[in-house]
Amino acid sequence: MKKIIVINTGGTIAMSEDRSTGNVTPTSTNPLTNSDTIFAPIASVVVEDLFNLPSPHMTEEKMWEVQKRILKAQQEGFDGAVVTHGTDTLEETAYFLELTTDGKFPIVLTGAMRSSNEIGADGLANLRSAIITVTSPESVDKGVLVVMNDEVHAATYVTKTHTTNVATFQTPTFGPLGLVSKSEVIYFQKFLHHEYYPIQELVDKVYLLKAYAGMDSMLFDAIADSDANGLVIEALGAGNLPPTTLPGLQRCLDKGIPVVLVSRAFNGVTYDVYNYLGGGKQLHEAGVIFTTGLSGQKARVKLSVLLSAHANRETIIRAFQV
Repeated sequence: MKKIIVINTGGTIAMSEDRSTGNVTPTSTNPLTNSDTIFAPIASVVVEDLFNLPSPHMTEEKMWEVQKRILKAQQEGFDGAVVTHGTDTLEETAYFLELTTDGKFPIVLTGAMRSSNEIGADGLANLRSAIITVTSPESVDKGVLVVMNDEVHAATYVTKTHTTNVATFQTPTFGPLGLVSKSEVIYFQKFLHHEYYPIQELVDKVYLLKAYAGMDSMLFDAIADSDANGLVIEALGAGNLPPTTLPGLQRCLDKGIPVVLVSRAFNGVTYDVYNYLGGGKQLHEAGVIFTTGLSGQKARVKLSVLLSAHANRETIIRAFQV
């Protein structure tokens, strides 16, 4: 029987609802802490509370703390790790782990959309599915996985799509990798690729802007005037910006700030095809780095990790073409 560590980090899965007010808050005792015996038929499970944070409180320093605990668990002889996490930023932590671990140790993230004492609470069911997934031989070499609502998603492309629905986690464009039955995980897609960038430090001040009709240059100018280390832009359509943003954008580029462009559209990838002022063709020629299907928040995590790994511009460009 495989030995699995469950690392609790907080989130709705570790909260309870106050029946008198309807407020959902963290509890002094994590309701998952004593859940190890429930999963005895599946694996030998050790549950550990690393910290107990709502997911909007998650930082890259905390993500790195999770990564370090996972690496230690690997050295301790565990066969895999499940991380319970708040859903608001779960996809970012999952992708951070995808980029900063070597892919040889099964890692699954899960959470809940309903707190532990709400009607229809989904936390324990999601945790059970995650443990089934992480113990499966079929899950080896598939990168970091996110398991929610009996679906298995790749960390690279999964995203939260609904504020309250238990089926919130979806993978636009590509779809889930597989599903979890009552006793096994079934994969019907191949895992695309794994990237690994070892880091010994964290580079911060990588910012994310979202383009909109009539956007001016003010926010770009503010970033150019700051000590920013990187910038990700959620651009319009296939990768275009209002021409009024260009003076500030050019200042960022002239300063040597790496600028990565994704689309604010939910599906598809960016293309440098439009050759007009602010169009993708001109942005690409000016030095903006285009991506292949990442969301804005994932591209920001990736740029931060690449800078933390001391990647040069050529390496950054290649990394975003994968």
